[in-house]
Amino acid sequence: MKVGVIMGSGSDWDVMRPAVETLEQFGIEVDKRVISAHRAPHALMEWVESAEERGLKVIIAGAGGAAHLAGVIAGLTHLPVIAVPVHSKLNGIDSLLSMVQMPSGIPVACVAIDGAKNAALLAVQMLALSDASLREQLIDFRTKQTEKVLATVI
Repeated sequence: MKVGVIMGSGSDWDVMRPAVETLEQFGIEVDKRVISAHRAPHALMEWVESAEERGLKVIIAGAGGAAHLAGVIAGLTHLPVIAVPVHSKLNGIDSLLSMVQMPSGIPVACVAIDGAKNAALLAVQMLALSDASLREQLIDFRTKQTEKVLATVI
């Protein structure tokens, strides 16, 4: 199984890196790219239209500012798309709003501003619906996370 992690600019890498690291922690192959919806639309279209034949099951798209990347991708594929709004000039609110205001019929899931790790975990949850081994890894991850919180002494 593969997940695509795409960002509109190389400057988004610091925000998107936790998505890649989290997916790799679960043994999921990642196809990571920088392709701008505005500056390289034809390259983006080619990447999205070949996504399924390359084995992608979910696409995570991070962008700031106008943040049209996830919406454009969702319009080009039936694969699930998870948007990560990247902190930008208006503290990421502009990115968030552009991602969640999709027209009816073209859904995009959206996580918190700079929430790439949660985007990856959402992708893992989607993939775990049809992969028992991945489901067990996810349960183990959540169990350890809970145990760590409960063991915290202040």
